[in-house]
Amino acid sequence: MPTKSKPAKPKVKAILDSYQGDPSMLVSILQDVQAEYNYLPKETLTQVSQDLDIPLTRVYSVATFFKAFSLKPRGRHIINVCLGTACHVRGAVRIRDEIERELDIKPGETTEDFKFTLETVNCVGACALGPIVIIDSKYSGQMKPDKVKTLLESYD
Repeated sequence: MPTKSKPAKPKVKAILDSYQGDPSMLVSILQDVQAEYNYLPKETLTQVSQDLDIPLTRVYSVATFFKAFSLKPRGRHIINVCLGTACHVRGAVRIRDEIERELDIKPGETTEDFKFTLETVNCVGACALGPIVIIDSKYSGQMKPDKVKTLLESYD
């Protein structure tokens, strides 16, 4: 017995229509889908594949190649802790550990309420400000473990 495909998501359809269904715009389409859902849900990738008439494997290949894309739901606020050399020697690991304790998550994980996702990066090029935490593109430099709770509480 054939399975029914899920109905198309109107938001994804609108995104695809804005690019006139052009398969060469796949990266831009996926960026817009991720901006809408905060990650790339499986059913949206299938819809993109079908509507652009390209293999699902190609869509997944692009979605998994770029670090900016996520196949898992992410938090409303993305926390990046720099673990580059300058930040590391100034205590970045203690900062990361404190964030892990406060939020009860590890790097790559998202809080149960989808408020925060914790990630680490190797260098953000702001070595003089280290250790540095970036939340939603806002830099908080010279971070100390005792400042972590206040920083996290400043986000709704």
